[in-house]
Amino acid sequence: MSLSRGIALVALAMGLGAATACSNGDGDGDAGPTAPSPGHLTGGGATASIQAPPTPEGPGLTAPGIRLAAVPRGDGSFDITEDLVARSAVTSLPLRLPDSGEELPGMMTATKPTVTDLTVIADGDPVPVDQAVVSGPRDLPMITAPTRFKLTYRLRGSVVRRIPSTTGRASAAIKPLTSELDGTLPTDLVVSGGGLQNAICPLLTETRCAVGEPPGMAVQQGIPASQALAVLQLDLPLQP
Repeated sequence: MSLSRGIALVALAMGLGAATACSNGDGDGDAGPTAPSPGHLTGGGATASIQAPPTPEGPGLTAPGIRLAAVPRGDGSFDITEDLVARSAVTSLPLRLPDSGEELPGMMTATKPTVTDLTVIADGDPVPVDQAVVSGPRDLPMITAPTRFKLTYRLRGSVVRRIPSTTGRASAAIKPLTSELDGTLPTDLVVSGGGLQNAICPLLTETRCAVGEPPGMAVQQGIPASQALAVLQLDLPLQP
C-alpha cells in the first residue's frame, strides 16, 4: 500500500469516529444544548412576549351602570372620574350634587358641595360645557344622543373635619353627578389612597356599606344609582 493511500484511509477512519461520537445524544448528560422551540421564549430580551394589562370591566365601563373613582386630596376636595353607560340614548344629562351633610349620619353638619373643572366626553367626543362649575341642579343638553359618558371634575365643600381626632380624619359625602339619569343603574364607588376607615350608605336598608378592613377597605359594589350616596370616614392625605 502506498504511503498516500495509507494516510487517506487513516483520515477516513478518524472522520467516521467523530461523526459517530456526535450522534450519541441519548447518553448520560452528554447531549449538547437544544435550541428553544418557536413560541417558547423564556428570556427578557427584545423578542420576549409582552402581556398587555387587562381591560377594566364592569358597570360604567363595559356594561350599563356607573363607576365613580374618587381620589381624596389633603385640602378635603376629591378628584373624581365618573364613567357612565346608559341603557338607551340620552338627550339631556341631569347633574345632581351630593346631599348636604346636615342630616347625614357621621356628618350632621351642613356642607355646600360644589363641582369645579367639569369636563364631559360623550361617545368619545367632548361636550360643550358653558360653565365648568356646578353649584345646584342642572341639566346638560346633548347635541347627539350618546350612551357612553366620561366626566372628570373636582368635588369641593363636601367634607366635615373631625377635631379633635386623628390628623386628617374627616367625613365626606359622595355620589355620582349622573345618578338621576336612571336610578336602577348598578353603581360602583371606588375610593383610592388606602385611607378609608368606614362607609355608610344611608339610603340602603343595611346602611353600613364598607367591605373589608383598612387599609384595604372598599365600598360595596353594585349599589343602585338612586341609593348610591355614601358617607365616607377617611384619613385625608397630608398636604405637600
